[in-house]
Amino acid sequence: MLASDFFTLPPSLAVFAPHFRANVAPWEWLREIAPALAAQSFAEPLPSRPSGVHITGPVFLHPSVRLPHTATIIGPAWIGEGTEIRPGAFIRGHTITGARCVLGNSCEFKNCLLLDGAQVPHFSYVGDSILGNGAHLGAGAILSNLRLDRQIVTVRIPEGTVDTGLKKFGAILGDHAEVGCNAVLNPGTLLGQRALVMPTISFSGYLPPNTIAKTRQTVTFLPRRD
Repeated sequence: MLASDFFTLPPSLAVFAPHFRANVAPWEWLREIAPALAAQSFAEPLPSRPSGVHITGPVFLHPSVRLPHTATIIGPAWIGEGTEIRPGAFIRGHTITGARCVLGNSCEFKNCLLLDGAQVPHFSYVGDSILGNGAHLGAGAILSNLRLDRQIVTVRIPEGTVDTGLKKFGAILGDHAEVGCNAVLNPGTLLGQRALVMPTISFSGYLPPNTIAKTRQTVTFLPRRD
């Protein structure tokens, strides 16, 4: 199971390509977020911003980023072209977004990577997670990143159970994956491309591409979309 099975790093994030290789397990990208940011120069001045937008630490904001009247951004962080940050967003360090993402109102982001067009519009937590191109979280969706017993997160894939070596690991969402409103993805969840988790359920493990999780145990296959 490789990162290339889930997503493709878009041209907007080409500067990070040495850190996010296609031929490694997708959760290995989580380890690379901090080094990828540390390797960048943040010399460019920040664009003008509303007085209620508080920024500390090294932060890159593309000039086209849409800023709200209130938000907190703690660096290091990299916010790509055309991304929209909505009121009350809390970007809590080590966050990278590609182009045209949405970081929604009252949402929290920490040690995460959002590829082009990823949308987290309302009341969600995204920690130690990766959202593929065009991935979307419904309102109130939570990507839980820490086991209750504080042990290392394992992932359950068709080949067996894999020890990731990560104590904090939320979810991996492939390109165009969808998570319904108020759903919870438990630590170490993997959603394939165009996989869909229905609203309000708690889901763990691996959901293959083009499938729907209607309950924790029930999976329905979707027709392929070329």
